[in-house]
Amino acid sequence: MLGASVPQHTGHLLDLGAGVGTAGLVAMSLDRTDQLTLAERDSDIALIAEANIRENGFAERARVITADITSPTARRDAGFPENAFDCVIANPPYFDAGRGTAASGAYRQGARHMAHSELELWGKAAAGAARASGLAIFVYPATGLAALIAAFDQRFGAIEILPLAPRPGQPASRVLIRGRKGSRAPLTLHATHYLHGDQGNEFSQEFSAILMGHGPFDW
Repeated sequence: MLGASVPQHTGHLLDLGAGVGTAGLVAMSLDRTDQLTLAERDSDIALIAEANIRENGFAERARVITADITSPTARRDAGFPENAFDCVIANPPYFDAGRGTAASGAYRQGARHMAHSELELWGKAAAGAARASGLAIFVYPATGLAALIAAFDQRFGAIEILPLAPRPGQPASRVLIRGRKGSRAPLTLHATHYLHGDQGNEFSQEFSAILMGHGPFDW
C-alpha cells in the first residue's frame, strides 16, 4: 500500500529504511516513478535489495545506498543526496521499544522495534532529503499517530492522514500520512478505509487489487 501510494509522474523516489526494496519496487512496477533510491542500513539486506532491483529489470533506474538514515554523519559519509527527491516514503520500525514479540537476530529486531520518539529522526531525514514542495509518505501503527504528526509538524504542511482499519466498526490499526515540504495548508483527516468486509478474511475489492499489484492506491 505504501508503494502504491506514490503519486503518478514522480520523478525521483526515495525509500527510507527500504529493507529488500519492496515498497519502492512496487512504485516502479506500477510506473509511478522514473528513478528510485533505496536507503538501507544493513549491508546484507542491501545486497538483497540490489539483487531485487536487477531481477526486476530496474538496474538502470534504481540504486541502493547503504546508510543509517537516522544519522546525519552516516548519511553524509554515504553521499546521501539532500533536497533532491520528489517523494520520500518510509515504513519505520513499528513496534514500540520493549513491546511485541522480540524478533530473532539483531537486524530483525532493529527493523521491527523502535521507540515512537525516534520518529523525529525519520521526519528530519525525510525533510532533509525531499526537494522544495516534495512529498513524504509514511505508514505506521495508529498507536503512534501523535509521534508521527509531531515528526511531520513544522517540516511538512498539507498533511493528510488516512486511517486503515481491519473491518467496519473496528478502530484503525494503521495510518498513512502524507505531507508536502514547505506547504502551510491545513491538516486533512480522511475517512477510514477498511481492508476486509464485515465477515470473512477476503480483502475488499479496493485492497485486493492493490495487494495483487494490479493498481495504485490514489487517496
